[in-house]
Amino acid sequence: MRKFTLIAAAVMSIAAGTAVAQTGGVAAVKSEPGKVTVAEAVRITASVEALDKAKRLVTLKGPEGNTFVVQAGPEVKNFDQIKVGDLVVARYVEALTLELKPGGGQIRERTERENAVAAKPGQAPGAAAGRQVTVIADVMSLDAAKQTVRLRGPQRTVDLKVRDPNQFKLIKVGDQVEATFTEAVALSVEPAPKPAAPATPAAPAPKK
Repeated sequence: MRKFTLIAAAVMSIAAGTAVAQTGGVAAVKSEPGKVTVAEAVRITASVEALDKAKRLVTLKGPEGNTFVVQAGPEVKNFDQIKVGDLVVARYVEALTLELKPGGGQIRERTERENAVAAKPGQAPGAAAGRQVTVIADVMSLDAAKQTVRLRGPQRTVDLKVRDPNQFKLIKVGDQVEATFTEAVALSVEPAPKPAAPATPAAPAPKK
């Protein structure tokens, strides 16, 4: 699995069940007073190892040899075109935004939204999906020596280290933090590369 910053890992634990990004991506960080965004884009290629047509399950083998099973939902219209040996290309774009809400006042909660776009009939099988998880957490206490903030989310309480002292100064007990995790995944199927044909031996030169 990809590793985000310590900030992202802490907020993901508040979100409970949200996946973090995978290795191989390029991360970008945007910071402004009271708001920090971490974004990462990743492209992973896996081979189709097995298919369960009845249950629409696809067993994939990743670049590091790890195998995992995914279910092709109804949005993958051309599922029957997928064959063992095909390459599945998954493109991830994930972003995490932490925004301070001075004074609080919102209900601690976790909300999730999803949407999907299907491949058109006749096109290569594939689908694109988007997901956004938003968590509202209360600022319970501050530790200036360790520069940590104790946040109480809808499901658990975590201590979040704020590495930027200017951001830490803005936080007060009673404030809230809104964490928004956005994930957009595009899944497409490419034909497996054909093995190279053996080289034809050169014909012997005619004898003189």
